[in-house]
Amino acid sequence: MRCRLSSSAAVTLLALASSAFASQPAKREYGTHDYYVLEHNPTASTSHHEVAAVLGAEIVEQVGELRDHWLLRVPKSSSSIESDQVMDRYHYIRKRALYIPTSQHLKREHLNARHIAKAVRSLERQVPKQRVKRWMNLDDPQIDGRADGDDGENRLNHVMKALDIHDPEFHTQWHLLNLDTPPNDMNVTGVWEMGYTGKGIIAAIVDDGLDFNSEDLAANYWPRGSWDYNDHIPDPLPKLSDDQHGTRCAGEVAAGRNDVCGLGVAYNSKIAGLRILSGQISDADEAASLNYGFNETSIYSCSWGPPDDGRSMEAPSSLIQKAVLNGVEHGRDGRGSIFVFASGNGAGSGDQCNFDGYTNSIYSVTVSSVDSKGQHPYYSEPCAANMVVAYSSGGGRNIHTTDVGKRKCTSGHGGTSAAAPLAVGIFALALEARPELTWRDVQHLCVNTAVQLNPHDPDWEKISQGRSYSYKYGFGALDGYRFVTAAKTWSLVKPQAWIEMPQIEFANASMTWDGEMSGGNPIPKEGLTSSMQITPEMLKEHNFEKLEHITVKVWINHSKRGDVEVYLTSPNGIKSILGGKRKYDENSTGYPGWTFMTLKHWDENPIGSWTVHVSDQGDDKHNGTFLGWTMNFWGSVIDPAKAILYSQRPRPDEDLPDPIFEDEPSSSSITTTSSTTVAASTTKQYVKPTEHLPDDHDQADGESHNPAFPDHPATNNTTGSAASPSLTTTPDEGGFSHMGDLLSTSRWLYGGLALIVVFGLGAGIFFWRRRARRADYQTVADDEMAMTSMLHGGRATDSRRHGAGGTRELYDAFGEVSDEDEYADEETGVRRTGDTPTVQYHDGFLDDDALESAAVSPAVPYRDEPTPEERARERREREGSDSGSGTGSGSWEHAQASDNEATGRSAR
Repeated sequence: MRCRLSSSAAVTLLALASSAFASQPAKREYGTHDYYVLEHNPTASTSHHEVAAVLGAEIVEQVGELRDHWLLRVPKSSSSIESDQVMDRYHYIRKRALYIPTSQHLKREHLNARHIAKAVRSLERQVPKQRVKRWMNLDDPQIDGRADGDDGENRLNHVMKALDIHDPEFHTQWHLLNLDTPPNDMNVTGVWEMGYTGKGIIAAIVDDGLDFNSEDLAANYWPRGSWDYNDHIPDPLPKLSDDQHGTRCAGEVAAGRNDVCGLGVAYNSKIAGLRILSGQISDADEAASLNYGFNETSIYSCSWGPPDDGRSMEAPSSLIQKAVLNGVEHGRDGRGSIFVFASGNGAGSGDQCNFDGYTNSIYSVTVSSVDSKGQHPYYSEPCAANMVVAYSSGGGRNIHTTDVGKRKCTSGHGGTSAAAPLAVGIFALALEARPELTWRDVQHLCVNTAVQLNPHDPDWEKISQGRSYSYKYGFGALDGYRFVTAAKTWSLVKPQAWIEMPQIEFANASMTWDGEMSGGNPIPKEGLTSSMQITPEMLKEHNFEKLEHITVKVWINHSKRGDVEVYLTSPNGIKSILGGKRKYDENSTGYPGWTFMTLKHWDENPIGSWTVHVSDQGDDKHNGTFLGWTMNFWGSVIDPAKAILYSQRPRPDEDLPDPIFEDEPSSSSITTTSSTTVAASTTKQYVKPTEHLPDDHDQADGESHNPAFPDHPATNNTTGSAASPSLTTTPDEGGFSHMGDLLSTSRWLYGGLALIVVFGLGAGIFFWRRRARRADYQTVADDEMAMTSMLHGGRATDSRRHGAGGTRELYDAFGEVSDEDEYADEETGVRRTGDTPTVQYHDGFLDDDALESAAVSPAVPYRDEPTPEERARERREREGSDSGSGTGSGSWEHAQASDNEATGRSAR
């Protein structure tokens, strides 16, 4: 019997191991292969396997938990000619799909190309990146959890005896029990005495690794939710000399009750490590990490982001944004993953967390810091996206926690990157008490239970529902006892609702392929204002009941971005500063569709006029224009039965994705619809979490007497807006609104007419000569390129190159096929092994039988030039057709998206 039990146990363990291994990410081989992410349209008739085969790529695996997203790879090309064969093939397909042939022999090619194009929602090349750390009614006063009248020593002795705490550093952990300047701590000892210690809850530290060999963490380590995305192995052990940050954050959350160091906030919770900050990874890896094990892992702790230097402005790529959305919609079996981000350490450099696309996401709980005296540290970044604060370094004290090593501790942890994990611990305690809380319930509890610190600080402003809000403190300090007590009886919020407002465009606003803007209204010294109306009918139409977040997207062209200021005023006169001036930001690219977020209007009545105000510093040397804006409202539904997930909202017609121009178009309007994305993931570098944390972060005294934005007093009225010129442009206006001014004088009128006549004669002769040669094709109507798709995943540039065979443009400035391209025989093969037939691009492009039998295979070299036999065959076909003749030899243009300039992530 004992032998049979052992065999059974061995089989069971083997099955579990095989199952776990099957779900683990495949190792990346960036040295020998190029990687791509394909988003497949599941409604298309062409499968993702068939698309991969046509592109000459093999499917590696699904991208984490992202449905219909597939990681592809091809061997790196040994050719010295800069070319991306996968993207080139896809561009060619899109070109063929865009034009409707009139000759019968090209119709099959066109139809098959459209099948492929419809099947691809997006295609992104993956470029390895270096991610980096950021180092460094409950108003009842009885709801506190602390024993009245107890002095510090008595409280300490009581807690240690009641909970059997023997951790030698517990008495130094002032953030858990502040004996010197009470009540400035996380107020969790009362929660522990209630019996909640995080049991059954898993939190993942997305960072530089986790030392699970530490005796302070070993018992709580969760290997099944851990992965090293830098070295592509299961164990996320720190390996570099500065791989300490993740272990320190893990200790704050889940350091066990033992005889080593101190305690974590949720000392019986489980902790996983996702190592992404110690080497190069791709967007696909980062996206997968944020969904890794998301039905078991409840909370993801992220203490990193763009550099906190007062100059950077950076958001996650579209792929990473999809992963975050996927997490809140499907993580924890539909209750939603909870993402916690540190706000940043760059306030000393004038930085603000609304210039970070991770911290200003509606799906993030953004955490700033206060010191042991409850004061605002000068490094902690303010912005309208700050939700709460937690305790960290400043005023002579740091956070004491676990360090890398068997029994090693540290007393030098700090910055906002130390505040965020304390919030993670609070959320773990609450989820143990109330597992059914959704991600939005957690945010609502933050808003409703946070404690106002320093009420006389001028940064506090009265907002709706009698609440106060501060750009420095958010809604206040997290209080563990209040949070968990409220969570136990909290009425779960209704599903999410949203209203996406139409874009407003001004004065010939346009943007080129690479984000260069033109047009718009000049920004005068007093600034510009523009308004949108929300009506009761709109709320009813969108099943919208209560307001939570607001996002505002702006297009502003300016020679010095740091001079620009943007704020929003509600119908009730409450003002949100979205972006203040930044003295070190001298970037000249402006705001090419940047999204701000504000929490300041939570629960406010949205009906009425919402006004955005854009201004600069009135410097004659630096000026700009306001091109347009839009805003989205996020909240809860009226009728839960009518609720849908945001990812399931109606999509535009996908019969054929919008065209992608290989040549840079002259401009593209900002008022466009969504389109298929074809881009390369950008090259970035994330710096260490403490890179921008000031050296004196632990010693410098905090303050509670300065507003976050001193040039914008907390007036909460519309006086400033009324003094500025108002733009009355209606949604979707634009284009040629100033053409009337141009024709106001006869000189312009007659001169313009003369130019038109000359141009018309020349164009008529030109198109008459081309007409015969263009008889085979006509353009598809209503295929316009979306401006928003150009900027996802990196800037695309014109990449004309002149190789041995020569290259040509796929489209001219008007989006038409060039003369030489029209009948060029652009042939590319995707050959299977053995005797399997070849799938090729040729005049009988992707015949149906070949398409149906297409399978995944490694990419093989392909050629742009036809063979002599094929050239002769094509010539015979053309001579026998009714359409005009023409010659076209040579290759088509190898256009591909370029990588962005290197930027950085900084530790918080």
